[in-house]
Order: sequence, then C-alpha cells, then structure tokens
Amino acid sequence: TIDNKIVAEIKNGLLVLLGIEDADDVTDIDWLSGKIARLRIFNDEKGVMNNSVADIKGDVIVVSQFTLHASTKKGNRPSYINALNGDKAIVLYDEFNKKLKEKNVKVETGIFGAYMQVELINDGPITIMLEK
Repeated sequence: TIDNKIVAEIKNGLLVLLGIEDADDVTDIDWLSGKIARLRIFNDEKGVMNNSVADIKGDVIVVSQFTLHASTKKGNRPSYINALNGDKAIVLYDEFNKKLKEKNVKVETGIFGAYMQVELINDGPITIMLEK
C-alpha cells in the first residue's frame, strides 16, 4: 500500500525482501532469481515441502529493502554503507524482477524507493534468508 492505495497484491506465493549491496552484480541477481524460482518450500500432496513457487503457479511480490544491509556493530544508529545506492540498486532490482518473470513466475512490485506499508500473512511460518 502506498498513500492508502493498494499497488500490488498476491494470494499464494512469496514475499521477497530484496536487499542489494554494493558488491552485487548481474550474476548475483541471476543466481538469486533462479534459486527463488526453484526453491522447494511449498507442500506437495503428502504435506512435504517439495514444490517451488513455479510448481504451484504461485506469485512473488518483491520489495526492495536496503535496510537488510544495516550494520549495527558500532554505535546505536544503523549504518547502511554496504547497501547499493538507489540509482544503481534500481537497475539490479528491475533485472531481478525481469529474471523471475523469465522463469515463468508472476511478479508484483511496489514502487522502488516509495514509503510502503507491507502486510504479510505468513503461512507456516517459513522465513528463509538467501545469500550467495
């Protein structure tokens, strides 16, 4: 939701909080989009996590989240020095969304850099952090 308007919504699928750091490049984006499309974290007919978001024809909503790279080692104010700046990060963010779509995954997004209110109903809950 941005300015009290729903700009993206999915039903069954994944919420991806995408943090891009200054060391990331297109090869990292390609690896991550493939990993997310193929990650077997949805139950099959036997209740075993054996299906990917692509297998269940689920959706993915991608939210750019530079705060994932907050460093809190020193002081009490987080440092975001490792997060890629917005002008460069949006290029990789768009590339990530494009790569997911190429893997036959329906992708929804908010607006890069906007103040958003994100709601999540976590079915499980399953929260996984992926890093290359």
